[in-house]
Amino acid sequence: MNINNAQTAVDDWIKAHGVRYFNELTNMAQLTEEVGEVARIIARRYGEQSEKPSDMDKDLGEELADVLFVVLCLANQTGIDLQAAFDKKLDLKARRDHKRHQDNKKLK
Repeated sequence: MNINNAQTAVDDWIKAHGVRYFNELTNMAQLTEEVGEVARIIARRYGEQSEKPSDMDKDLGEELADVLFVVLCLANQTGIDLQAAFDKKLDLKARRDHKRHQDNKKLK
């Protein structure tokens, strides 16, 4: 599924199951909450913090999907073609950062 299809799928889901999109500020708060859940899993599972028993059943993929869902909602409700924006950003990063990363001694 490409990003355009994902945006359409989210919009279809909102129309079929939601009453409407939450407003942009609510979705921004929700995005922050979801990113926090991802950070908690990463910090405990891959970082130096110990994982609590209550965290061990958390699904990182599911939490990342929650983040993606809210990002797609925000893109839809603000009229952003996220596929075009992503393609543009990827091209920019490739042109701007290729040499910089290749020459970075810290990455060798």
